[in-house]
Amino acid sequence: MSALLYLAQDPPAKETLAPINYPAVLPVLIILGAACVGVLFEAFLPKHQRWSAQVFLTLLALVGSGVALALYLSDAPSGGETTFSNAISVDRPALFLWGTLLALSLGAVLMIADRSVEPGGAFVATAAIRPGTIQDREQRLGAHPARSDAARYGMQTEVFPLTLFALGGMMTFCAANDLLTMFVALEVLSLPLYLMCGLARRRRLLSQEAAVKYFLLGAFASAFFLYGLALLYGYAGSVSLSAISNAAAGSDRSDTLLFGGMALLIVGLLFKGSVGPFHAWTPDVYQGAPTPITAFMAACTKVAAFGGILRVLSVGLESTQWEWRGVLWGVAIVSMVIGAVLGLTQTDIKRMIAYSSIAHAGFLLIGAIVLTPDGVSSTLFYLLAYGFTTVAAFGVISLVRNADGEATHLSQWAGLAKRSPLVAAVFTFLLLALAGIPLTSGFIGKFVVFSAALSNGMAPLVVVALVASAVAAFFYLRVIVLMYFSEPAADGPSVTVPGAFTTAAITLGVVITLLLGIVPAFALDWASGGTFAIR
Repeated sequence: MSALLYLAQDPPAKETLAPINYPAVLPVLIILGAACVGVLFEAFLPKHQRWSAQVFLTLLALVGSGVALALYLSDAPSGGETTFSNAISVDRPALFLWGTLLALSLGAVLMIADRSVEPGGAFVATAAIRPGTIQDREQRLGAHPARSDAARYGMQTEVFPLTLFALGGMMTFCAANDLLTMFVALEVLSLPLYLMCGLARRRRLLSQEAAVKYFLLGAFASAFFLYGLALLYGYAGSVSLSAISNAAAGSDRSDTLLFGGMALLIVGLLFKGSVGPFHAWTPDVYQGAPTPITAFMAACTKVAAFGGILRVLSVGLESTQWEWRGVLWGVAIVSMVIGAVLGLTQTDIKRMIAYSSIAHAGFLLIGAIVLTPDGVSSTLFYLLAYGFTTVAAFGVISLVRNADGEATHLSQWAGLAKRSPLVAAVFTFLLLALAGIPLTSGFIGKFVVFSAALSNGMAPLVVVALVASAVAAFFYLRVIVLMYFSEPAADGPSVTVPGAFTTAAITLGVVITLLLGIVPAFALDWASGGTFAIR
């Protein structure tokens, strides 16, 4: 009888999910959709049509995604919103990071598409070619001079959809509202990068070594992240950042799971941001990867990583900041010291920029620790400024070449100003920006981050950062002195005249670096236009 009465009752109401807000996530959908179309191009288009089709599709996707982002910005709610069952948070910081990633990716894709600096492009024609074989020599040097450029050298066009997949993962990563979505996005952005690091046309062994190191260390970092996610789920009963924050603020459970999960999760995030002492992959990968991919990683991966760090610290772990704040103080100091001191000992210019990025990661971590609106906006601005400067710097590095490819040893840059005054002047300006000299975006970035830290009672950390900046400035100035006050070797490298794509990428980076140093108000206002959406 009781069973019949139960069946006679009205059925329980089904939980209805909010509809997906497609205009809000359209920029990400365009990028991932174009990546899937790019895979189909590789499967069905003839080889001689792939390069032009992939370049057009990739640039169209970036522009289309940017237009969709601009249209959504016009009526986006100031408090942000969540969609995809609260898995994605589309708020002002996420929109700023998306715009930054799209702009930086445009410069990186232009460098990837260039085939004038390195005939046939910077990427090996067939990824399975073993270093040192006859096929390897032919794809580097061109076995048949009478053939066209495409036929002689071959083209690696799979790199374009891989770049779009990585970019889509980055955009999802910095907007993820729960840790499981963040982990999936982390893998989507990481796996294409592991592949692209091993595709260099020249120095194949070094490139493949970089890919293997990045893959192995990245796998360890992903394991740390996933184990931390599991512990936090065991503590809070949810992977949502807001649920973790609520549980940490008012739970009577043991804090062992909370602190263990928090530590492992932050280690995984710091690895992806190349923050010392979790930086071991950075110098080797920056040196061995094809330079366009190095530029893409150095700029865009750091934006995505620190976007994720900001969201996790501000939304998920804000209530426990007194527990992790002191630890991250120490991590920031270690990163700045490692980057500044070890950068002094480098003789390879790509490794020097790698250690520079480790020092800059320490500066960025200062802004991420602040957890105030000023701290968030200053960190976002720093990411924008650093990204454009870095893309342009690697574009210049790709132009200085010898018979073996890029001339990255510092001794080969001696007297560069006498061989190419324009290239030396541009690189000098970019190095001064990385050093934080006034009238550059680097100076404004450091100024706003340090100001936010000082207003939050972090004066000792700012003092350490200023000392590290002064030490790091030495290895930037050393390159400038080498270019202008040393005699070039008789058999020194030449400076390749860049094609339209690389010229556009370098020009874009230099102009933005200058504009953000002179009139930074627009970018600062946009960066400070809202807070993280908490659902």
